[in-house]
Amino acid sequence: MTTTAAAPSTTAGSVDRSELRRDLRQLTDAVCADHPDPYWREVDEARRYPQEFVDALTRTGLLGALVPEEYGGLGLGLGDASVVLEAINANGGNAGPVHAQLYTMASVLRHGSEEQKRRYLPGIATGEIRLQAFGVTEPTAGTDTTSIRSTATRTDDGYVVNGQKVFISRVQHSDLMLLLARTARREDGRRPSDGMSLFLIDLRETSGVDVRPIRTMVNHETNEVYFDNARIPADSLIGEEGKGFRYVLDGMNAERILIASECIGDGRWFVGRASRYASERQVFGRPIGQNQGVQFPIAQAHVHIEAADLMRWRAADLFDSGLPCGAEANMAKLLASNASWEAGDVALQTHGGYGMAAEYDIERKFRETRLYRIAPISSNLILSYVGEHVLGMPRSF
Repeated sequence: MTTTAAAPSTTAGSVDRSELRRDLRQLTDAVCADHPDPYWREVDEARRYPQEFVDALTRTGLLGALVPEEYGGLGLGLGDASVVLEAINANGGNAGPVHAQLYTMASVLRHGSEEQKRRYLPGIATGEIRLQAFGVTEPTAGTDTTSIRSTATRTDDGYVVNGQKVFISRVQHSDLMLLLARTARREDGRRPSDGMSLFLIDLRETSGVDVRPIRTMVNHETNEVYFDNARIPADSLIGEEGKGFRYVLDGMNAERILIASECIGDGRWFVGRASRYASERQVFGRPIGQNQGVQFPIAQAHVHIEAADLMRWRAADLFDSGLPCGAEANMAKLLASNASWEAGDVALQTHGGYGMAAEYDIERKFRETRLYRIAPISSNLILSYVGEHVLGMPRSF
């Protein structure tokens, strides 16, 4: 079977969200049915990009979910888009290869120029152009984004970029990159976040960019990226010079909410596999799930996944309403990543030795979901954010 159906059309103000989201789940489920466990197992073993899956998802229009209808997209909200990523992972797939095309939209849609939108958004909506690379993290800065050292120096006709980024995923499969670089020194600003600017650069037309893959425990195609006198045009700048950090926060909040939805999808997959195996596996003449020591951890993992899902929807609703959602986005990501990791551990424990066998796919998903307790922000950084900005305690670092 090959899925060729298109995503449901929408008209602002006339959409039943629950019906729309049901349709989005069903369409995503249909694409995933054409790419079952053996497909993802082979992709993971070969360390290759799931091009066939991405192409199939693109044909449905789902990767243009957040692009406004006037530019050829579906014009959906972040909550709607989160359903797609959740469903991919709930089916045993990996939404990582496509999620950046959704969360990078926030910075462009909210702060990009009309010319930038008209130049790139129609192609992004159809899949002719990929925006999947987000150049923020640096080796010496880590999650302290204000300490980045990459520079974009103004010239008569644009900027010259120099510096290094690390853990930048999918560069080889992206035409565009959102790049955060300093256009002024940190010490010259009133605040540490001053002097950083955000650029939308076309990698196809930019020389002086060197990409070096980093092998990791998951098939995430992540890289080091070096900029050596890379020249970019002046109209690559998003918004105003020096205000890039604020623009990036919109993308980061969207990213946290979408990652939370992926973790919830993972968690539901783990709980489903563990519940089924515990009901079928017979040891000492009875199903192992009849034992409370097996059953209760699975049930508790389910409870934690459902609780995290509520915070995910709270954050998504705030984001789509244009309201502040930093605390909720961070808490959703923390709760969901912890819950999916718990569910993964429970599923592995329930399967015993078989959980370590590649053919059961538990170990693959176990590795994939572990990433999200570290990235795109570590659990400790979220706790420090909540302690300082929500609870009003002294800064912990």
